[in-house]
Amino acid sequence: MAKSNVKEISWLPDEEEQDYPAAESYLRLLYSENRVADMISRFKNAAIVPFKAKDIFRASQLSLLGVSNLHIERDRKKIQKGVSLAPILLLRDEPNGRVVIADGYHRLCAIYQFDEDAWIHCKII
Repeated sequence: MAKSNVKEISWLPDEEEQDYPAAESYLRLLYSENRVADMISRFKNAAIVPFKAKDIFRASQLSLLGVSNLHIERDRKKIQKGVSLAPILLLRDEPNGRVVIADGYHRLCAIYQFDEDAWIHCKII
């Protein structure tokens, strides 16, 4: 893992305005509209908790996107400049034994490339 000279990732105190609609759009592919509306409400009220980048990847069972992805490159530049990132939205999919990344997959990939042991601010329901 290539580490930069950045010592710590900066975090926003809550999601950015566009993150909830993005999560809703994604989750509506997987779940009913009523269930998603309840999830978004729960996300908005959830506390922020830390999880390590590598553990989120393991729990999500997703692959790491490559460094050539434009969204990841944008988030990597934010990290290098000390720009605060929004927390990641995670959903426990207990029946399938995994975590769904409702919003923040590109941020997670960028952070993982920065430091796989980095603590990521998350909202998890």
